Amino acid sequence: MHIDTITSPELEWQQEALCAQTGADFFFPEPGSSVREAKRICGMCPIRSACLEYALDHDERFGVWGGLSEKERLELRRVSR
Repeated sequence: MHIDTITSPELEWQQEALCAQTGADFFFPEPGSSVREAKRICGMCPIRSACLEYALDHDERFGVWGGLSEKERLELRRVSR
């Protein structure tokens, strides 16, 4: 049996994301683990800016989004205020 997932138009960009093709392990590592591989993949991703914008707009607190870690996004929010 095949179950189709319903994708919100707001999230259609995720279908083009390289992370969708590699799995979440790199992007949501265990605390203290390296995010180097996730950032490398993000650096090649054609929709990196849309991903980062989504993470900032939705206050994503975990994982690597748009090439930035949780701490980097937090710092970006602080500087942007």
